[in-house]
Amino acid sequence: MLILQRKASESLVINGNVTITIQEITADRVKIAIDAPREISIVRSELLEAASTNQEATKSNLSDVSNLLSKLQKK
Repeated sequence: MLILQRKASESLVINGNVTITIQEITADRVKIAIDAPREISIVRSELLEAASTNQEATKSNLSDVSNLLSKLQKK
């Protein structure tokens, strides 16, 4: 991991085609601007974590489905 210090309005360039600019710095937040080609996906990490959690929650194994079906048939 590379750790850099930047001041407001300073930028860094990644791979020659992605520019990250510090827009504003407050006590507990940093506002950044990202300029990248459309084919590069930019997603907040908490959204990726939520998507992963949701995918795990939707996975069911066959025994769970069989147990549910048998319970429903008994009613």
